[in-house]
Amino acid sequence: MSTPEERFAALGLDLPPAPKPMGVYKPALIEGPYLYVSGHGTMKTDGSMIVGKVGQDLTADEAKLAARQVGLSMLATIRATVGSLDRIHRVVKVLGMVWATPEFDRHPFVINGCSEMFSAIWGEDLGVGVRSAVGMGSLPGNIPVEIEALFRLKDV
Repeated sequence: MSTPEERFAALGLDLPPAPKPMGVYKPALIEGPYLYVSGHGTMKTDGSMIVGKVGQDLTADEAKLAARQVGLSMLATIRATVGSLDRIHRVVKVLGMVWATPEFDRHPFVINGCSEMFSAIWGEDLGVGVRSAVGMGSLPGNIPVEIEALFRLKDV
């Protein structure tokens, strides 16, 4: 059986740098057996952000890729906080926020970009937790997707 780190490596994806806080908050916080990961944005490997409004500037498919990029940013924070993806026992909860036009209604499809990657890394059972996917009137820096999550740590 392969580890989460091995499954991530097999995906062939690159992590962006772990983002620094852009306000008064911690990117991640360990409390008991849980790792809380603050809302992350669409940081690319070069440090720039994917921007644009879904349904206007980005298609649903482009937004789904942006959500995967948010997930990659979260993985960078997880590694920076606990050292390895192998320290995560399971995904508990994901909250995905999508900046979209009023008529756009495919928010869950967009957030699947992150959720599908988490499932590939931690497996269909432990990589899928409860989830909300909602639309927003705006997001910081005009990013199309922001996601926060809660993880349970191993051996805590």
